[in-house]
Amino acid sequence: ELEPILKPTYGCIVYQEQVMQIVQQLGGYTLGRADLVRRAMSQKKADVMLKERQNFVYGNEAENVPGCINRGINEETANKIFDEMTDFAKYAFNKSHAAAYAVVAFQTAYLKCHYPVEFMAALISSVRNNNGKVAEYIQSCRAMGIKILPPDINVGKGDFSADGDSIRYGLSAVKSVGDGVPDIIKQERDERGPFKSLEDYVSRLSNKEANKRTIESFILAGAFDSFGCNRRQMMIVYPRILDKVGQDKKNAMSGQMSLMDFLGEEEKTDFEVAYPDVEEYDKEDLLAAEKEILGVYLSGHPLDDVMDIINERATASSIDFTSDEDSEGTSSMDGGAFANNGMSGGSDGVFNVKDKIPYTVGGLIEAISIKTTKHGETMAFVTLEDLYGEIEIIVFPRDYNRFRDKLIKDSKVLIKGNASVSETEAKLILSELYTIDELKLDLEAEKKEVWVCFSDEQKYNEAEKQFLNILEKHRGRSNVFVQLMNPRSMKRMGNRFRVLADDALMKELSENYGEKNVLVREKK
Repeated sequence: ELEPILKPTYGCIVYQEQVMQIVQQLGGYTLGRADLVRRAMSQKKADVMLKERQNFVYGNEAENVPGCINRGINEETANKIFDEMTDFAKYAFNKSHAAAYAVVAFQTAYLKCHYPVEFMAALISSVRNNNGKVAEYIQSCRAMGIKILPPDINVGKGDFSADGDSIRYGLSAVKSVGDGVPDIIKQERDERGPFKSLEDYVSRLSNKEANKRTIESFILAGAFDSFGCNRRQMMIVYPRILDKVGQDKKNAMSGQMSLMDFLGEEEKTDFEVAYPDVEEYDKEDLLAAEKEILGVYLSGHPLDDVMDIINERATASSIDFTSDEDSEGTSSMDGGAFANNGMSGGSDGVFNVKDKIPYTVGGLIEAISIKTTKHGETMAFVTLEDLYGEIEIIVFPRDYNRFRDKLIKDSKVLIKGNASVSETEAKLILSELYTIDELKLDLEAEKKEVWVCFSDEQKYNEAEKQFLNILEKHRGRSNVFVQLMNPRSMKRMGNRFRVLADDALMKELSENYGEKNVLVREKK
């Protein structure tokens, strides 16, 4: 009789209506109170569920809840049923929602499979105001082999759009541009052809579409790269172009004629604003400008050259510290429709990291906020940025004092710590911090081993004090091994005696123990 209610209807999915039926029929709940249980389960409110377990199993006379025991169900069975409901609630859905989501999931899976470029372009457009999601989807595109092209004034549209096998960055997603300007730009292109130069762009559009802020944003975002000049050149000359075009328009309105009115098109080129012969911005400046204007790094990332180290050692990324609620339920690719267990209106997030569990993350220190505790100690809140988004790192006073010299803005680091996860946010509490430069030295040092040979244990014991002093003088990151010839044995010195395997160390060891007894070799 109870089997149709308790048994999942579609695989592992239990509908939320079934949860309500269970507590009504077994525990004697009213319809309204059953809905409260359903909400508490979907939002994972532990304190409420603990109270409702008591009510469900034993009843609550004050609140007119009979309970399972009073309705002929034994305590063990009642608790087991409640446990199953709690587990099922992790992926329970409203029936009508589940049917609609199934259709959407099928449609989007089909589109992503057969039209991946168009699908991903539309997906990014749907979250263009959420820089974290844009960055995440751009990384997904790159993993799929889809190239992301910079915005282009002559081929770009307001939204992200398919451009052959690539995706063109949307003009509306450029800072200080907005939604209306790309439509006017496209209309002008369609009517009078593509823009030939920066001066041509300024002269053909009004002050609203060609003002200082918009032009700067387009230059630094790469939208004018097709004009054949580098971004530094355009940043230098655009104020003069604005002044020149503004004066020409003013003269035209007043009926005045200039020398340019008597020249042919070819002769006019001799009087165009000259671009200075300067090199392009360096890579770091270009990327910093892209991040400022686009909200994401587009042509590269400051971490590109160290991602092999980060990927090897990191166990989590910013995505894992971002809740499904932050996804805004927009992504069918990452299960956005099913965020928060398919419930709307909930405030609780679901994270891929667990509270008090250790994780390692790597990235760029984006910002540091120094705070003073009520005891007068100094701590910090650090914003760490990786390829996908940001993670907030909490640095308590003891660890701040240990690592304050390494907490430098724009430095590349690897951070270890325990996750601090609540219903609404997830952070990392720092316990260890390594700069990427330190890790590079570690990787190089791990490839080298220093071996020192002694004839027997007595000879080593006689030389031990001097030997250890030499090792401590040359501290580094390479392991040291001692080889005894009689009886033949070896041992690795502890981490305290790791050394810098350079010529100075080898010279001192050779002078004291003989050149033939000292060896530096590549780690096998």
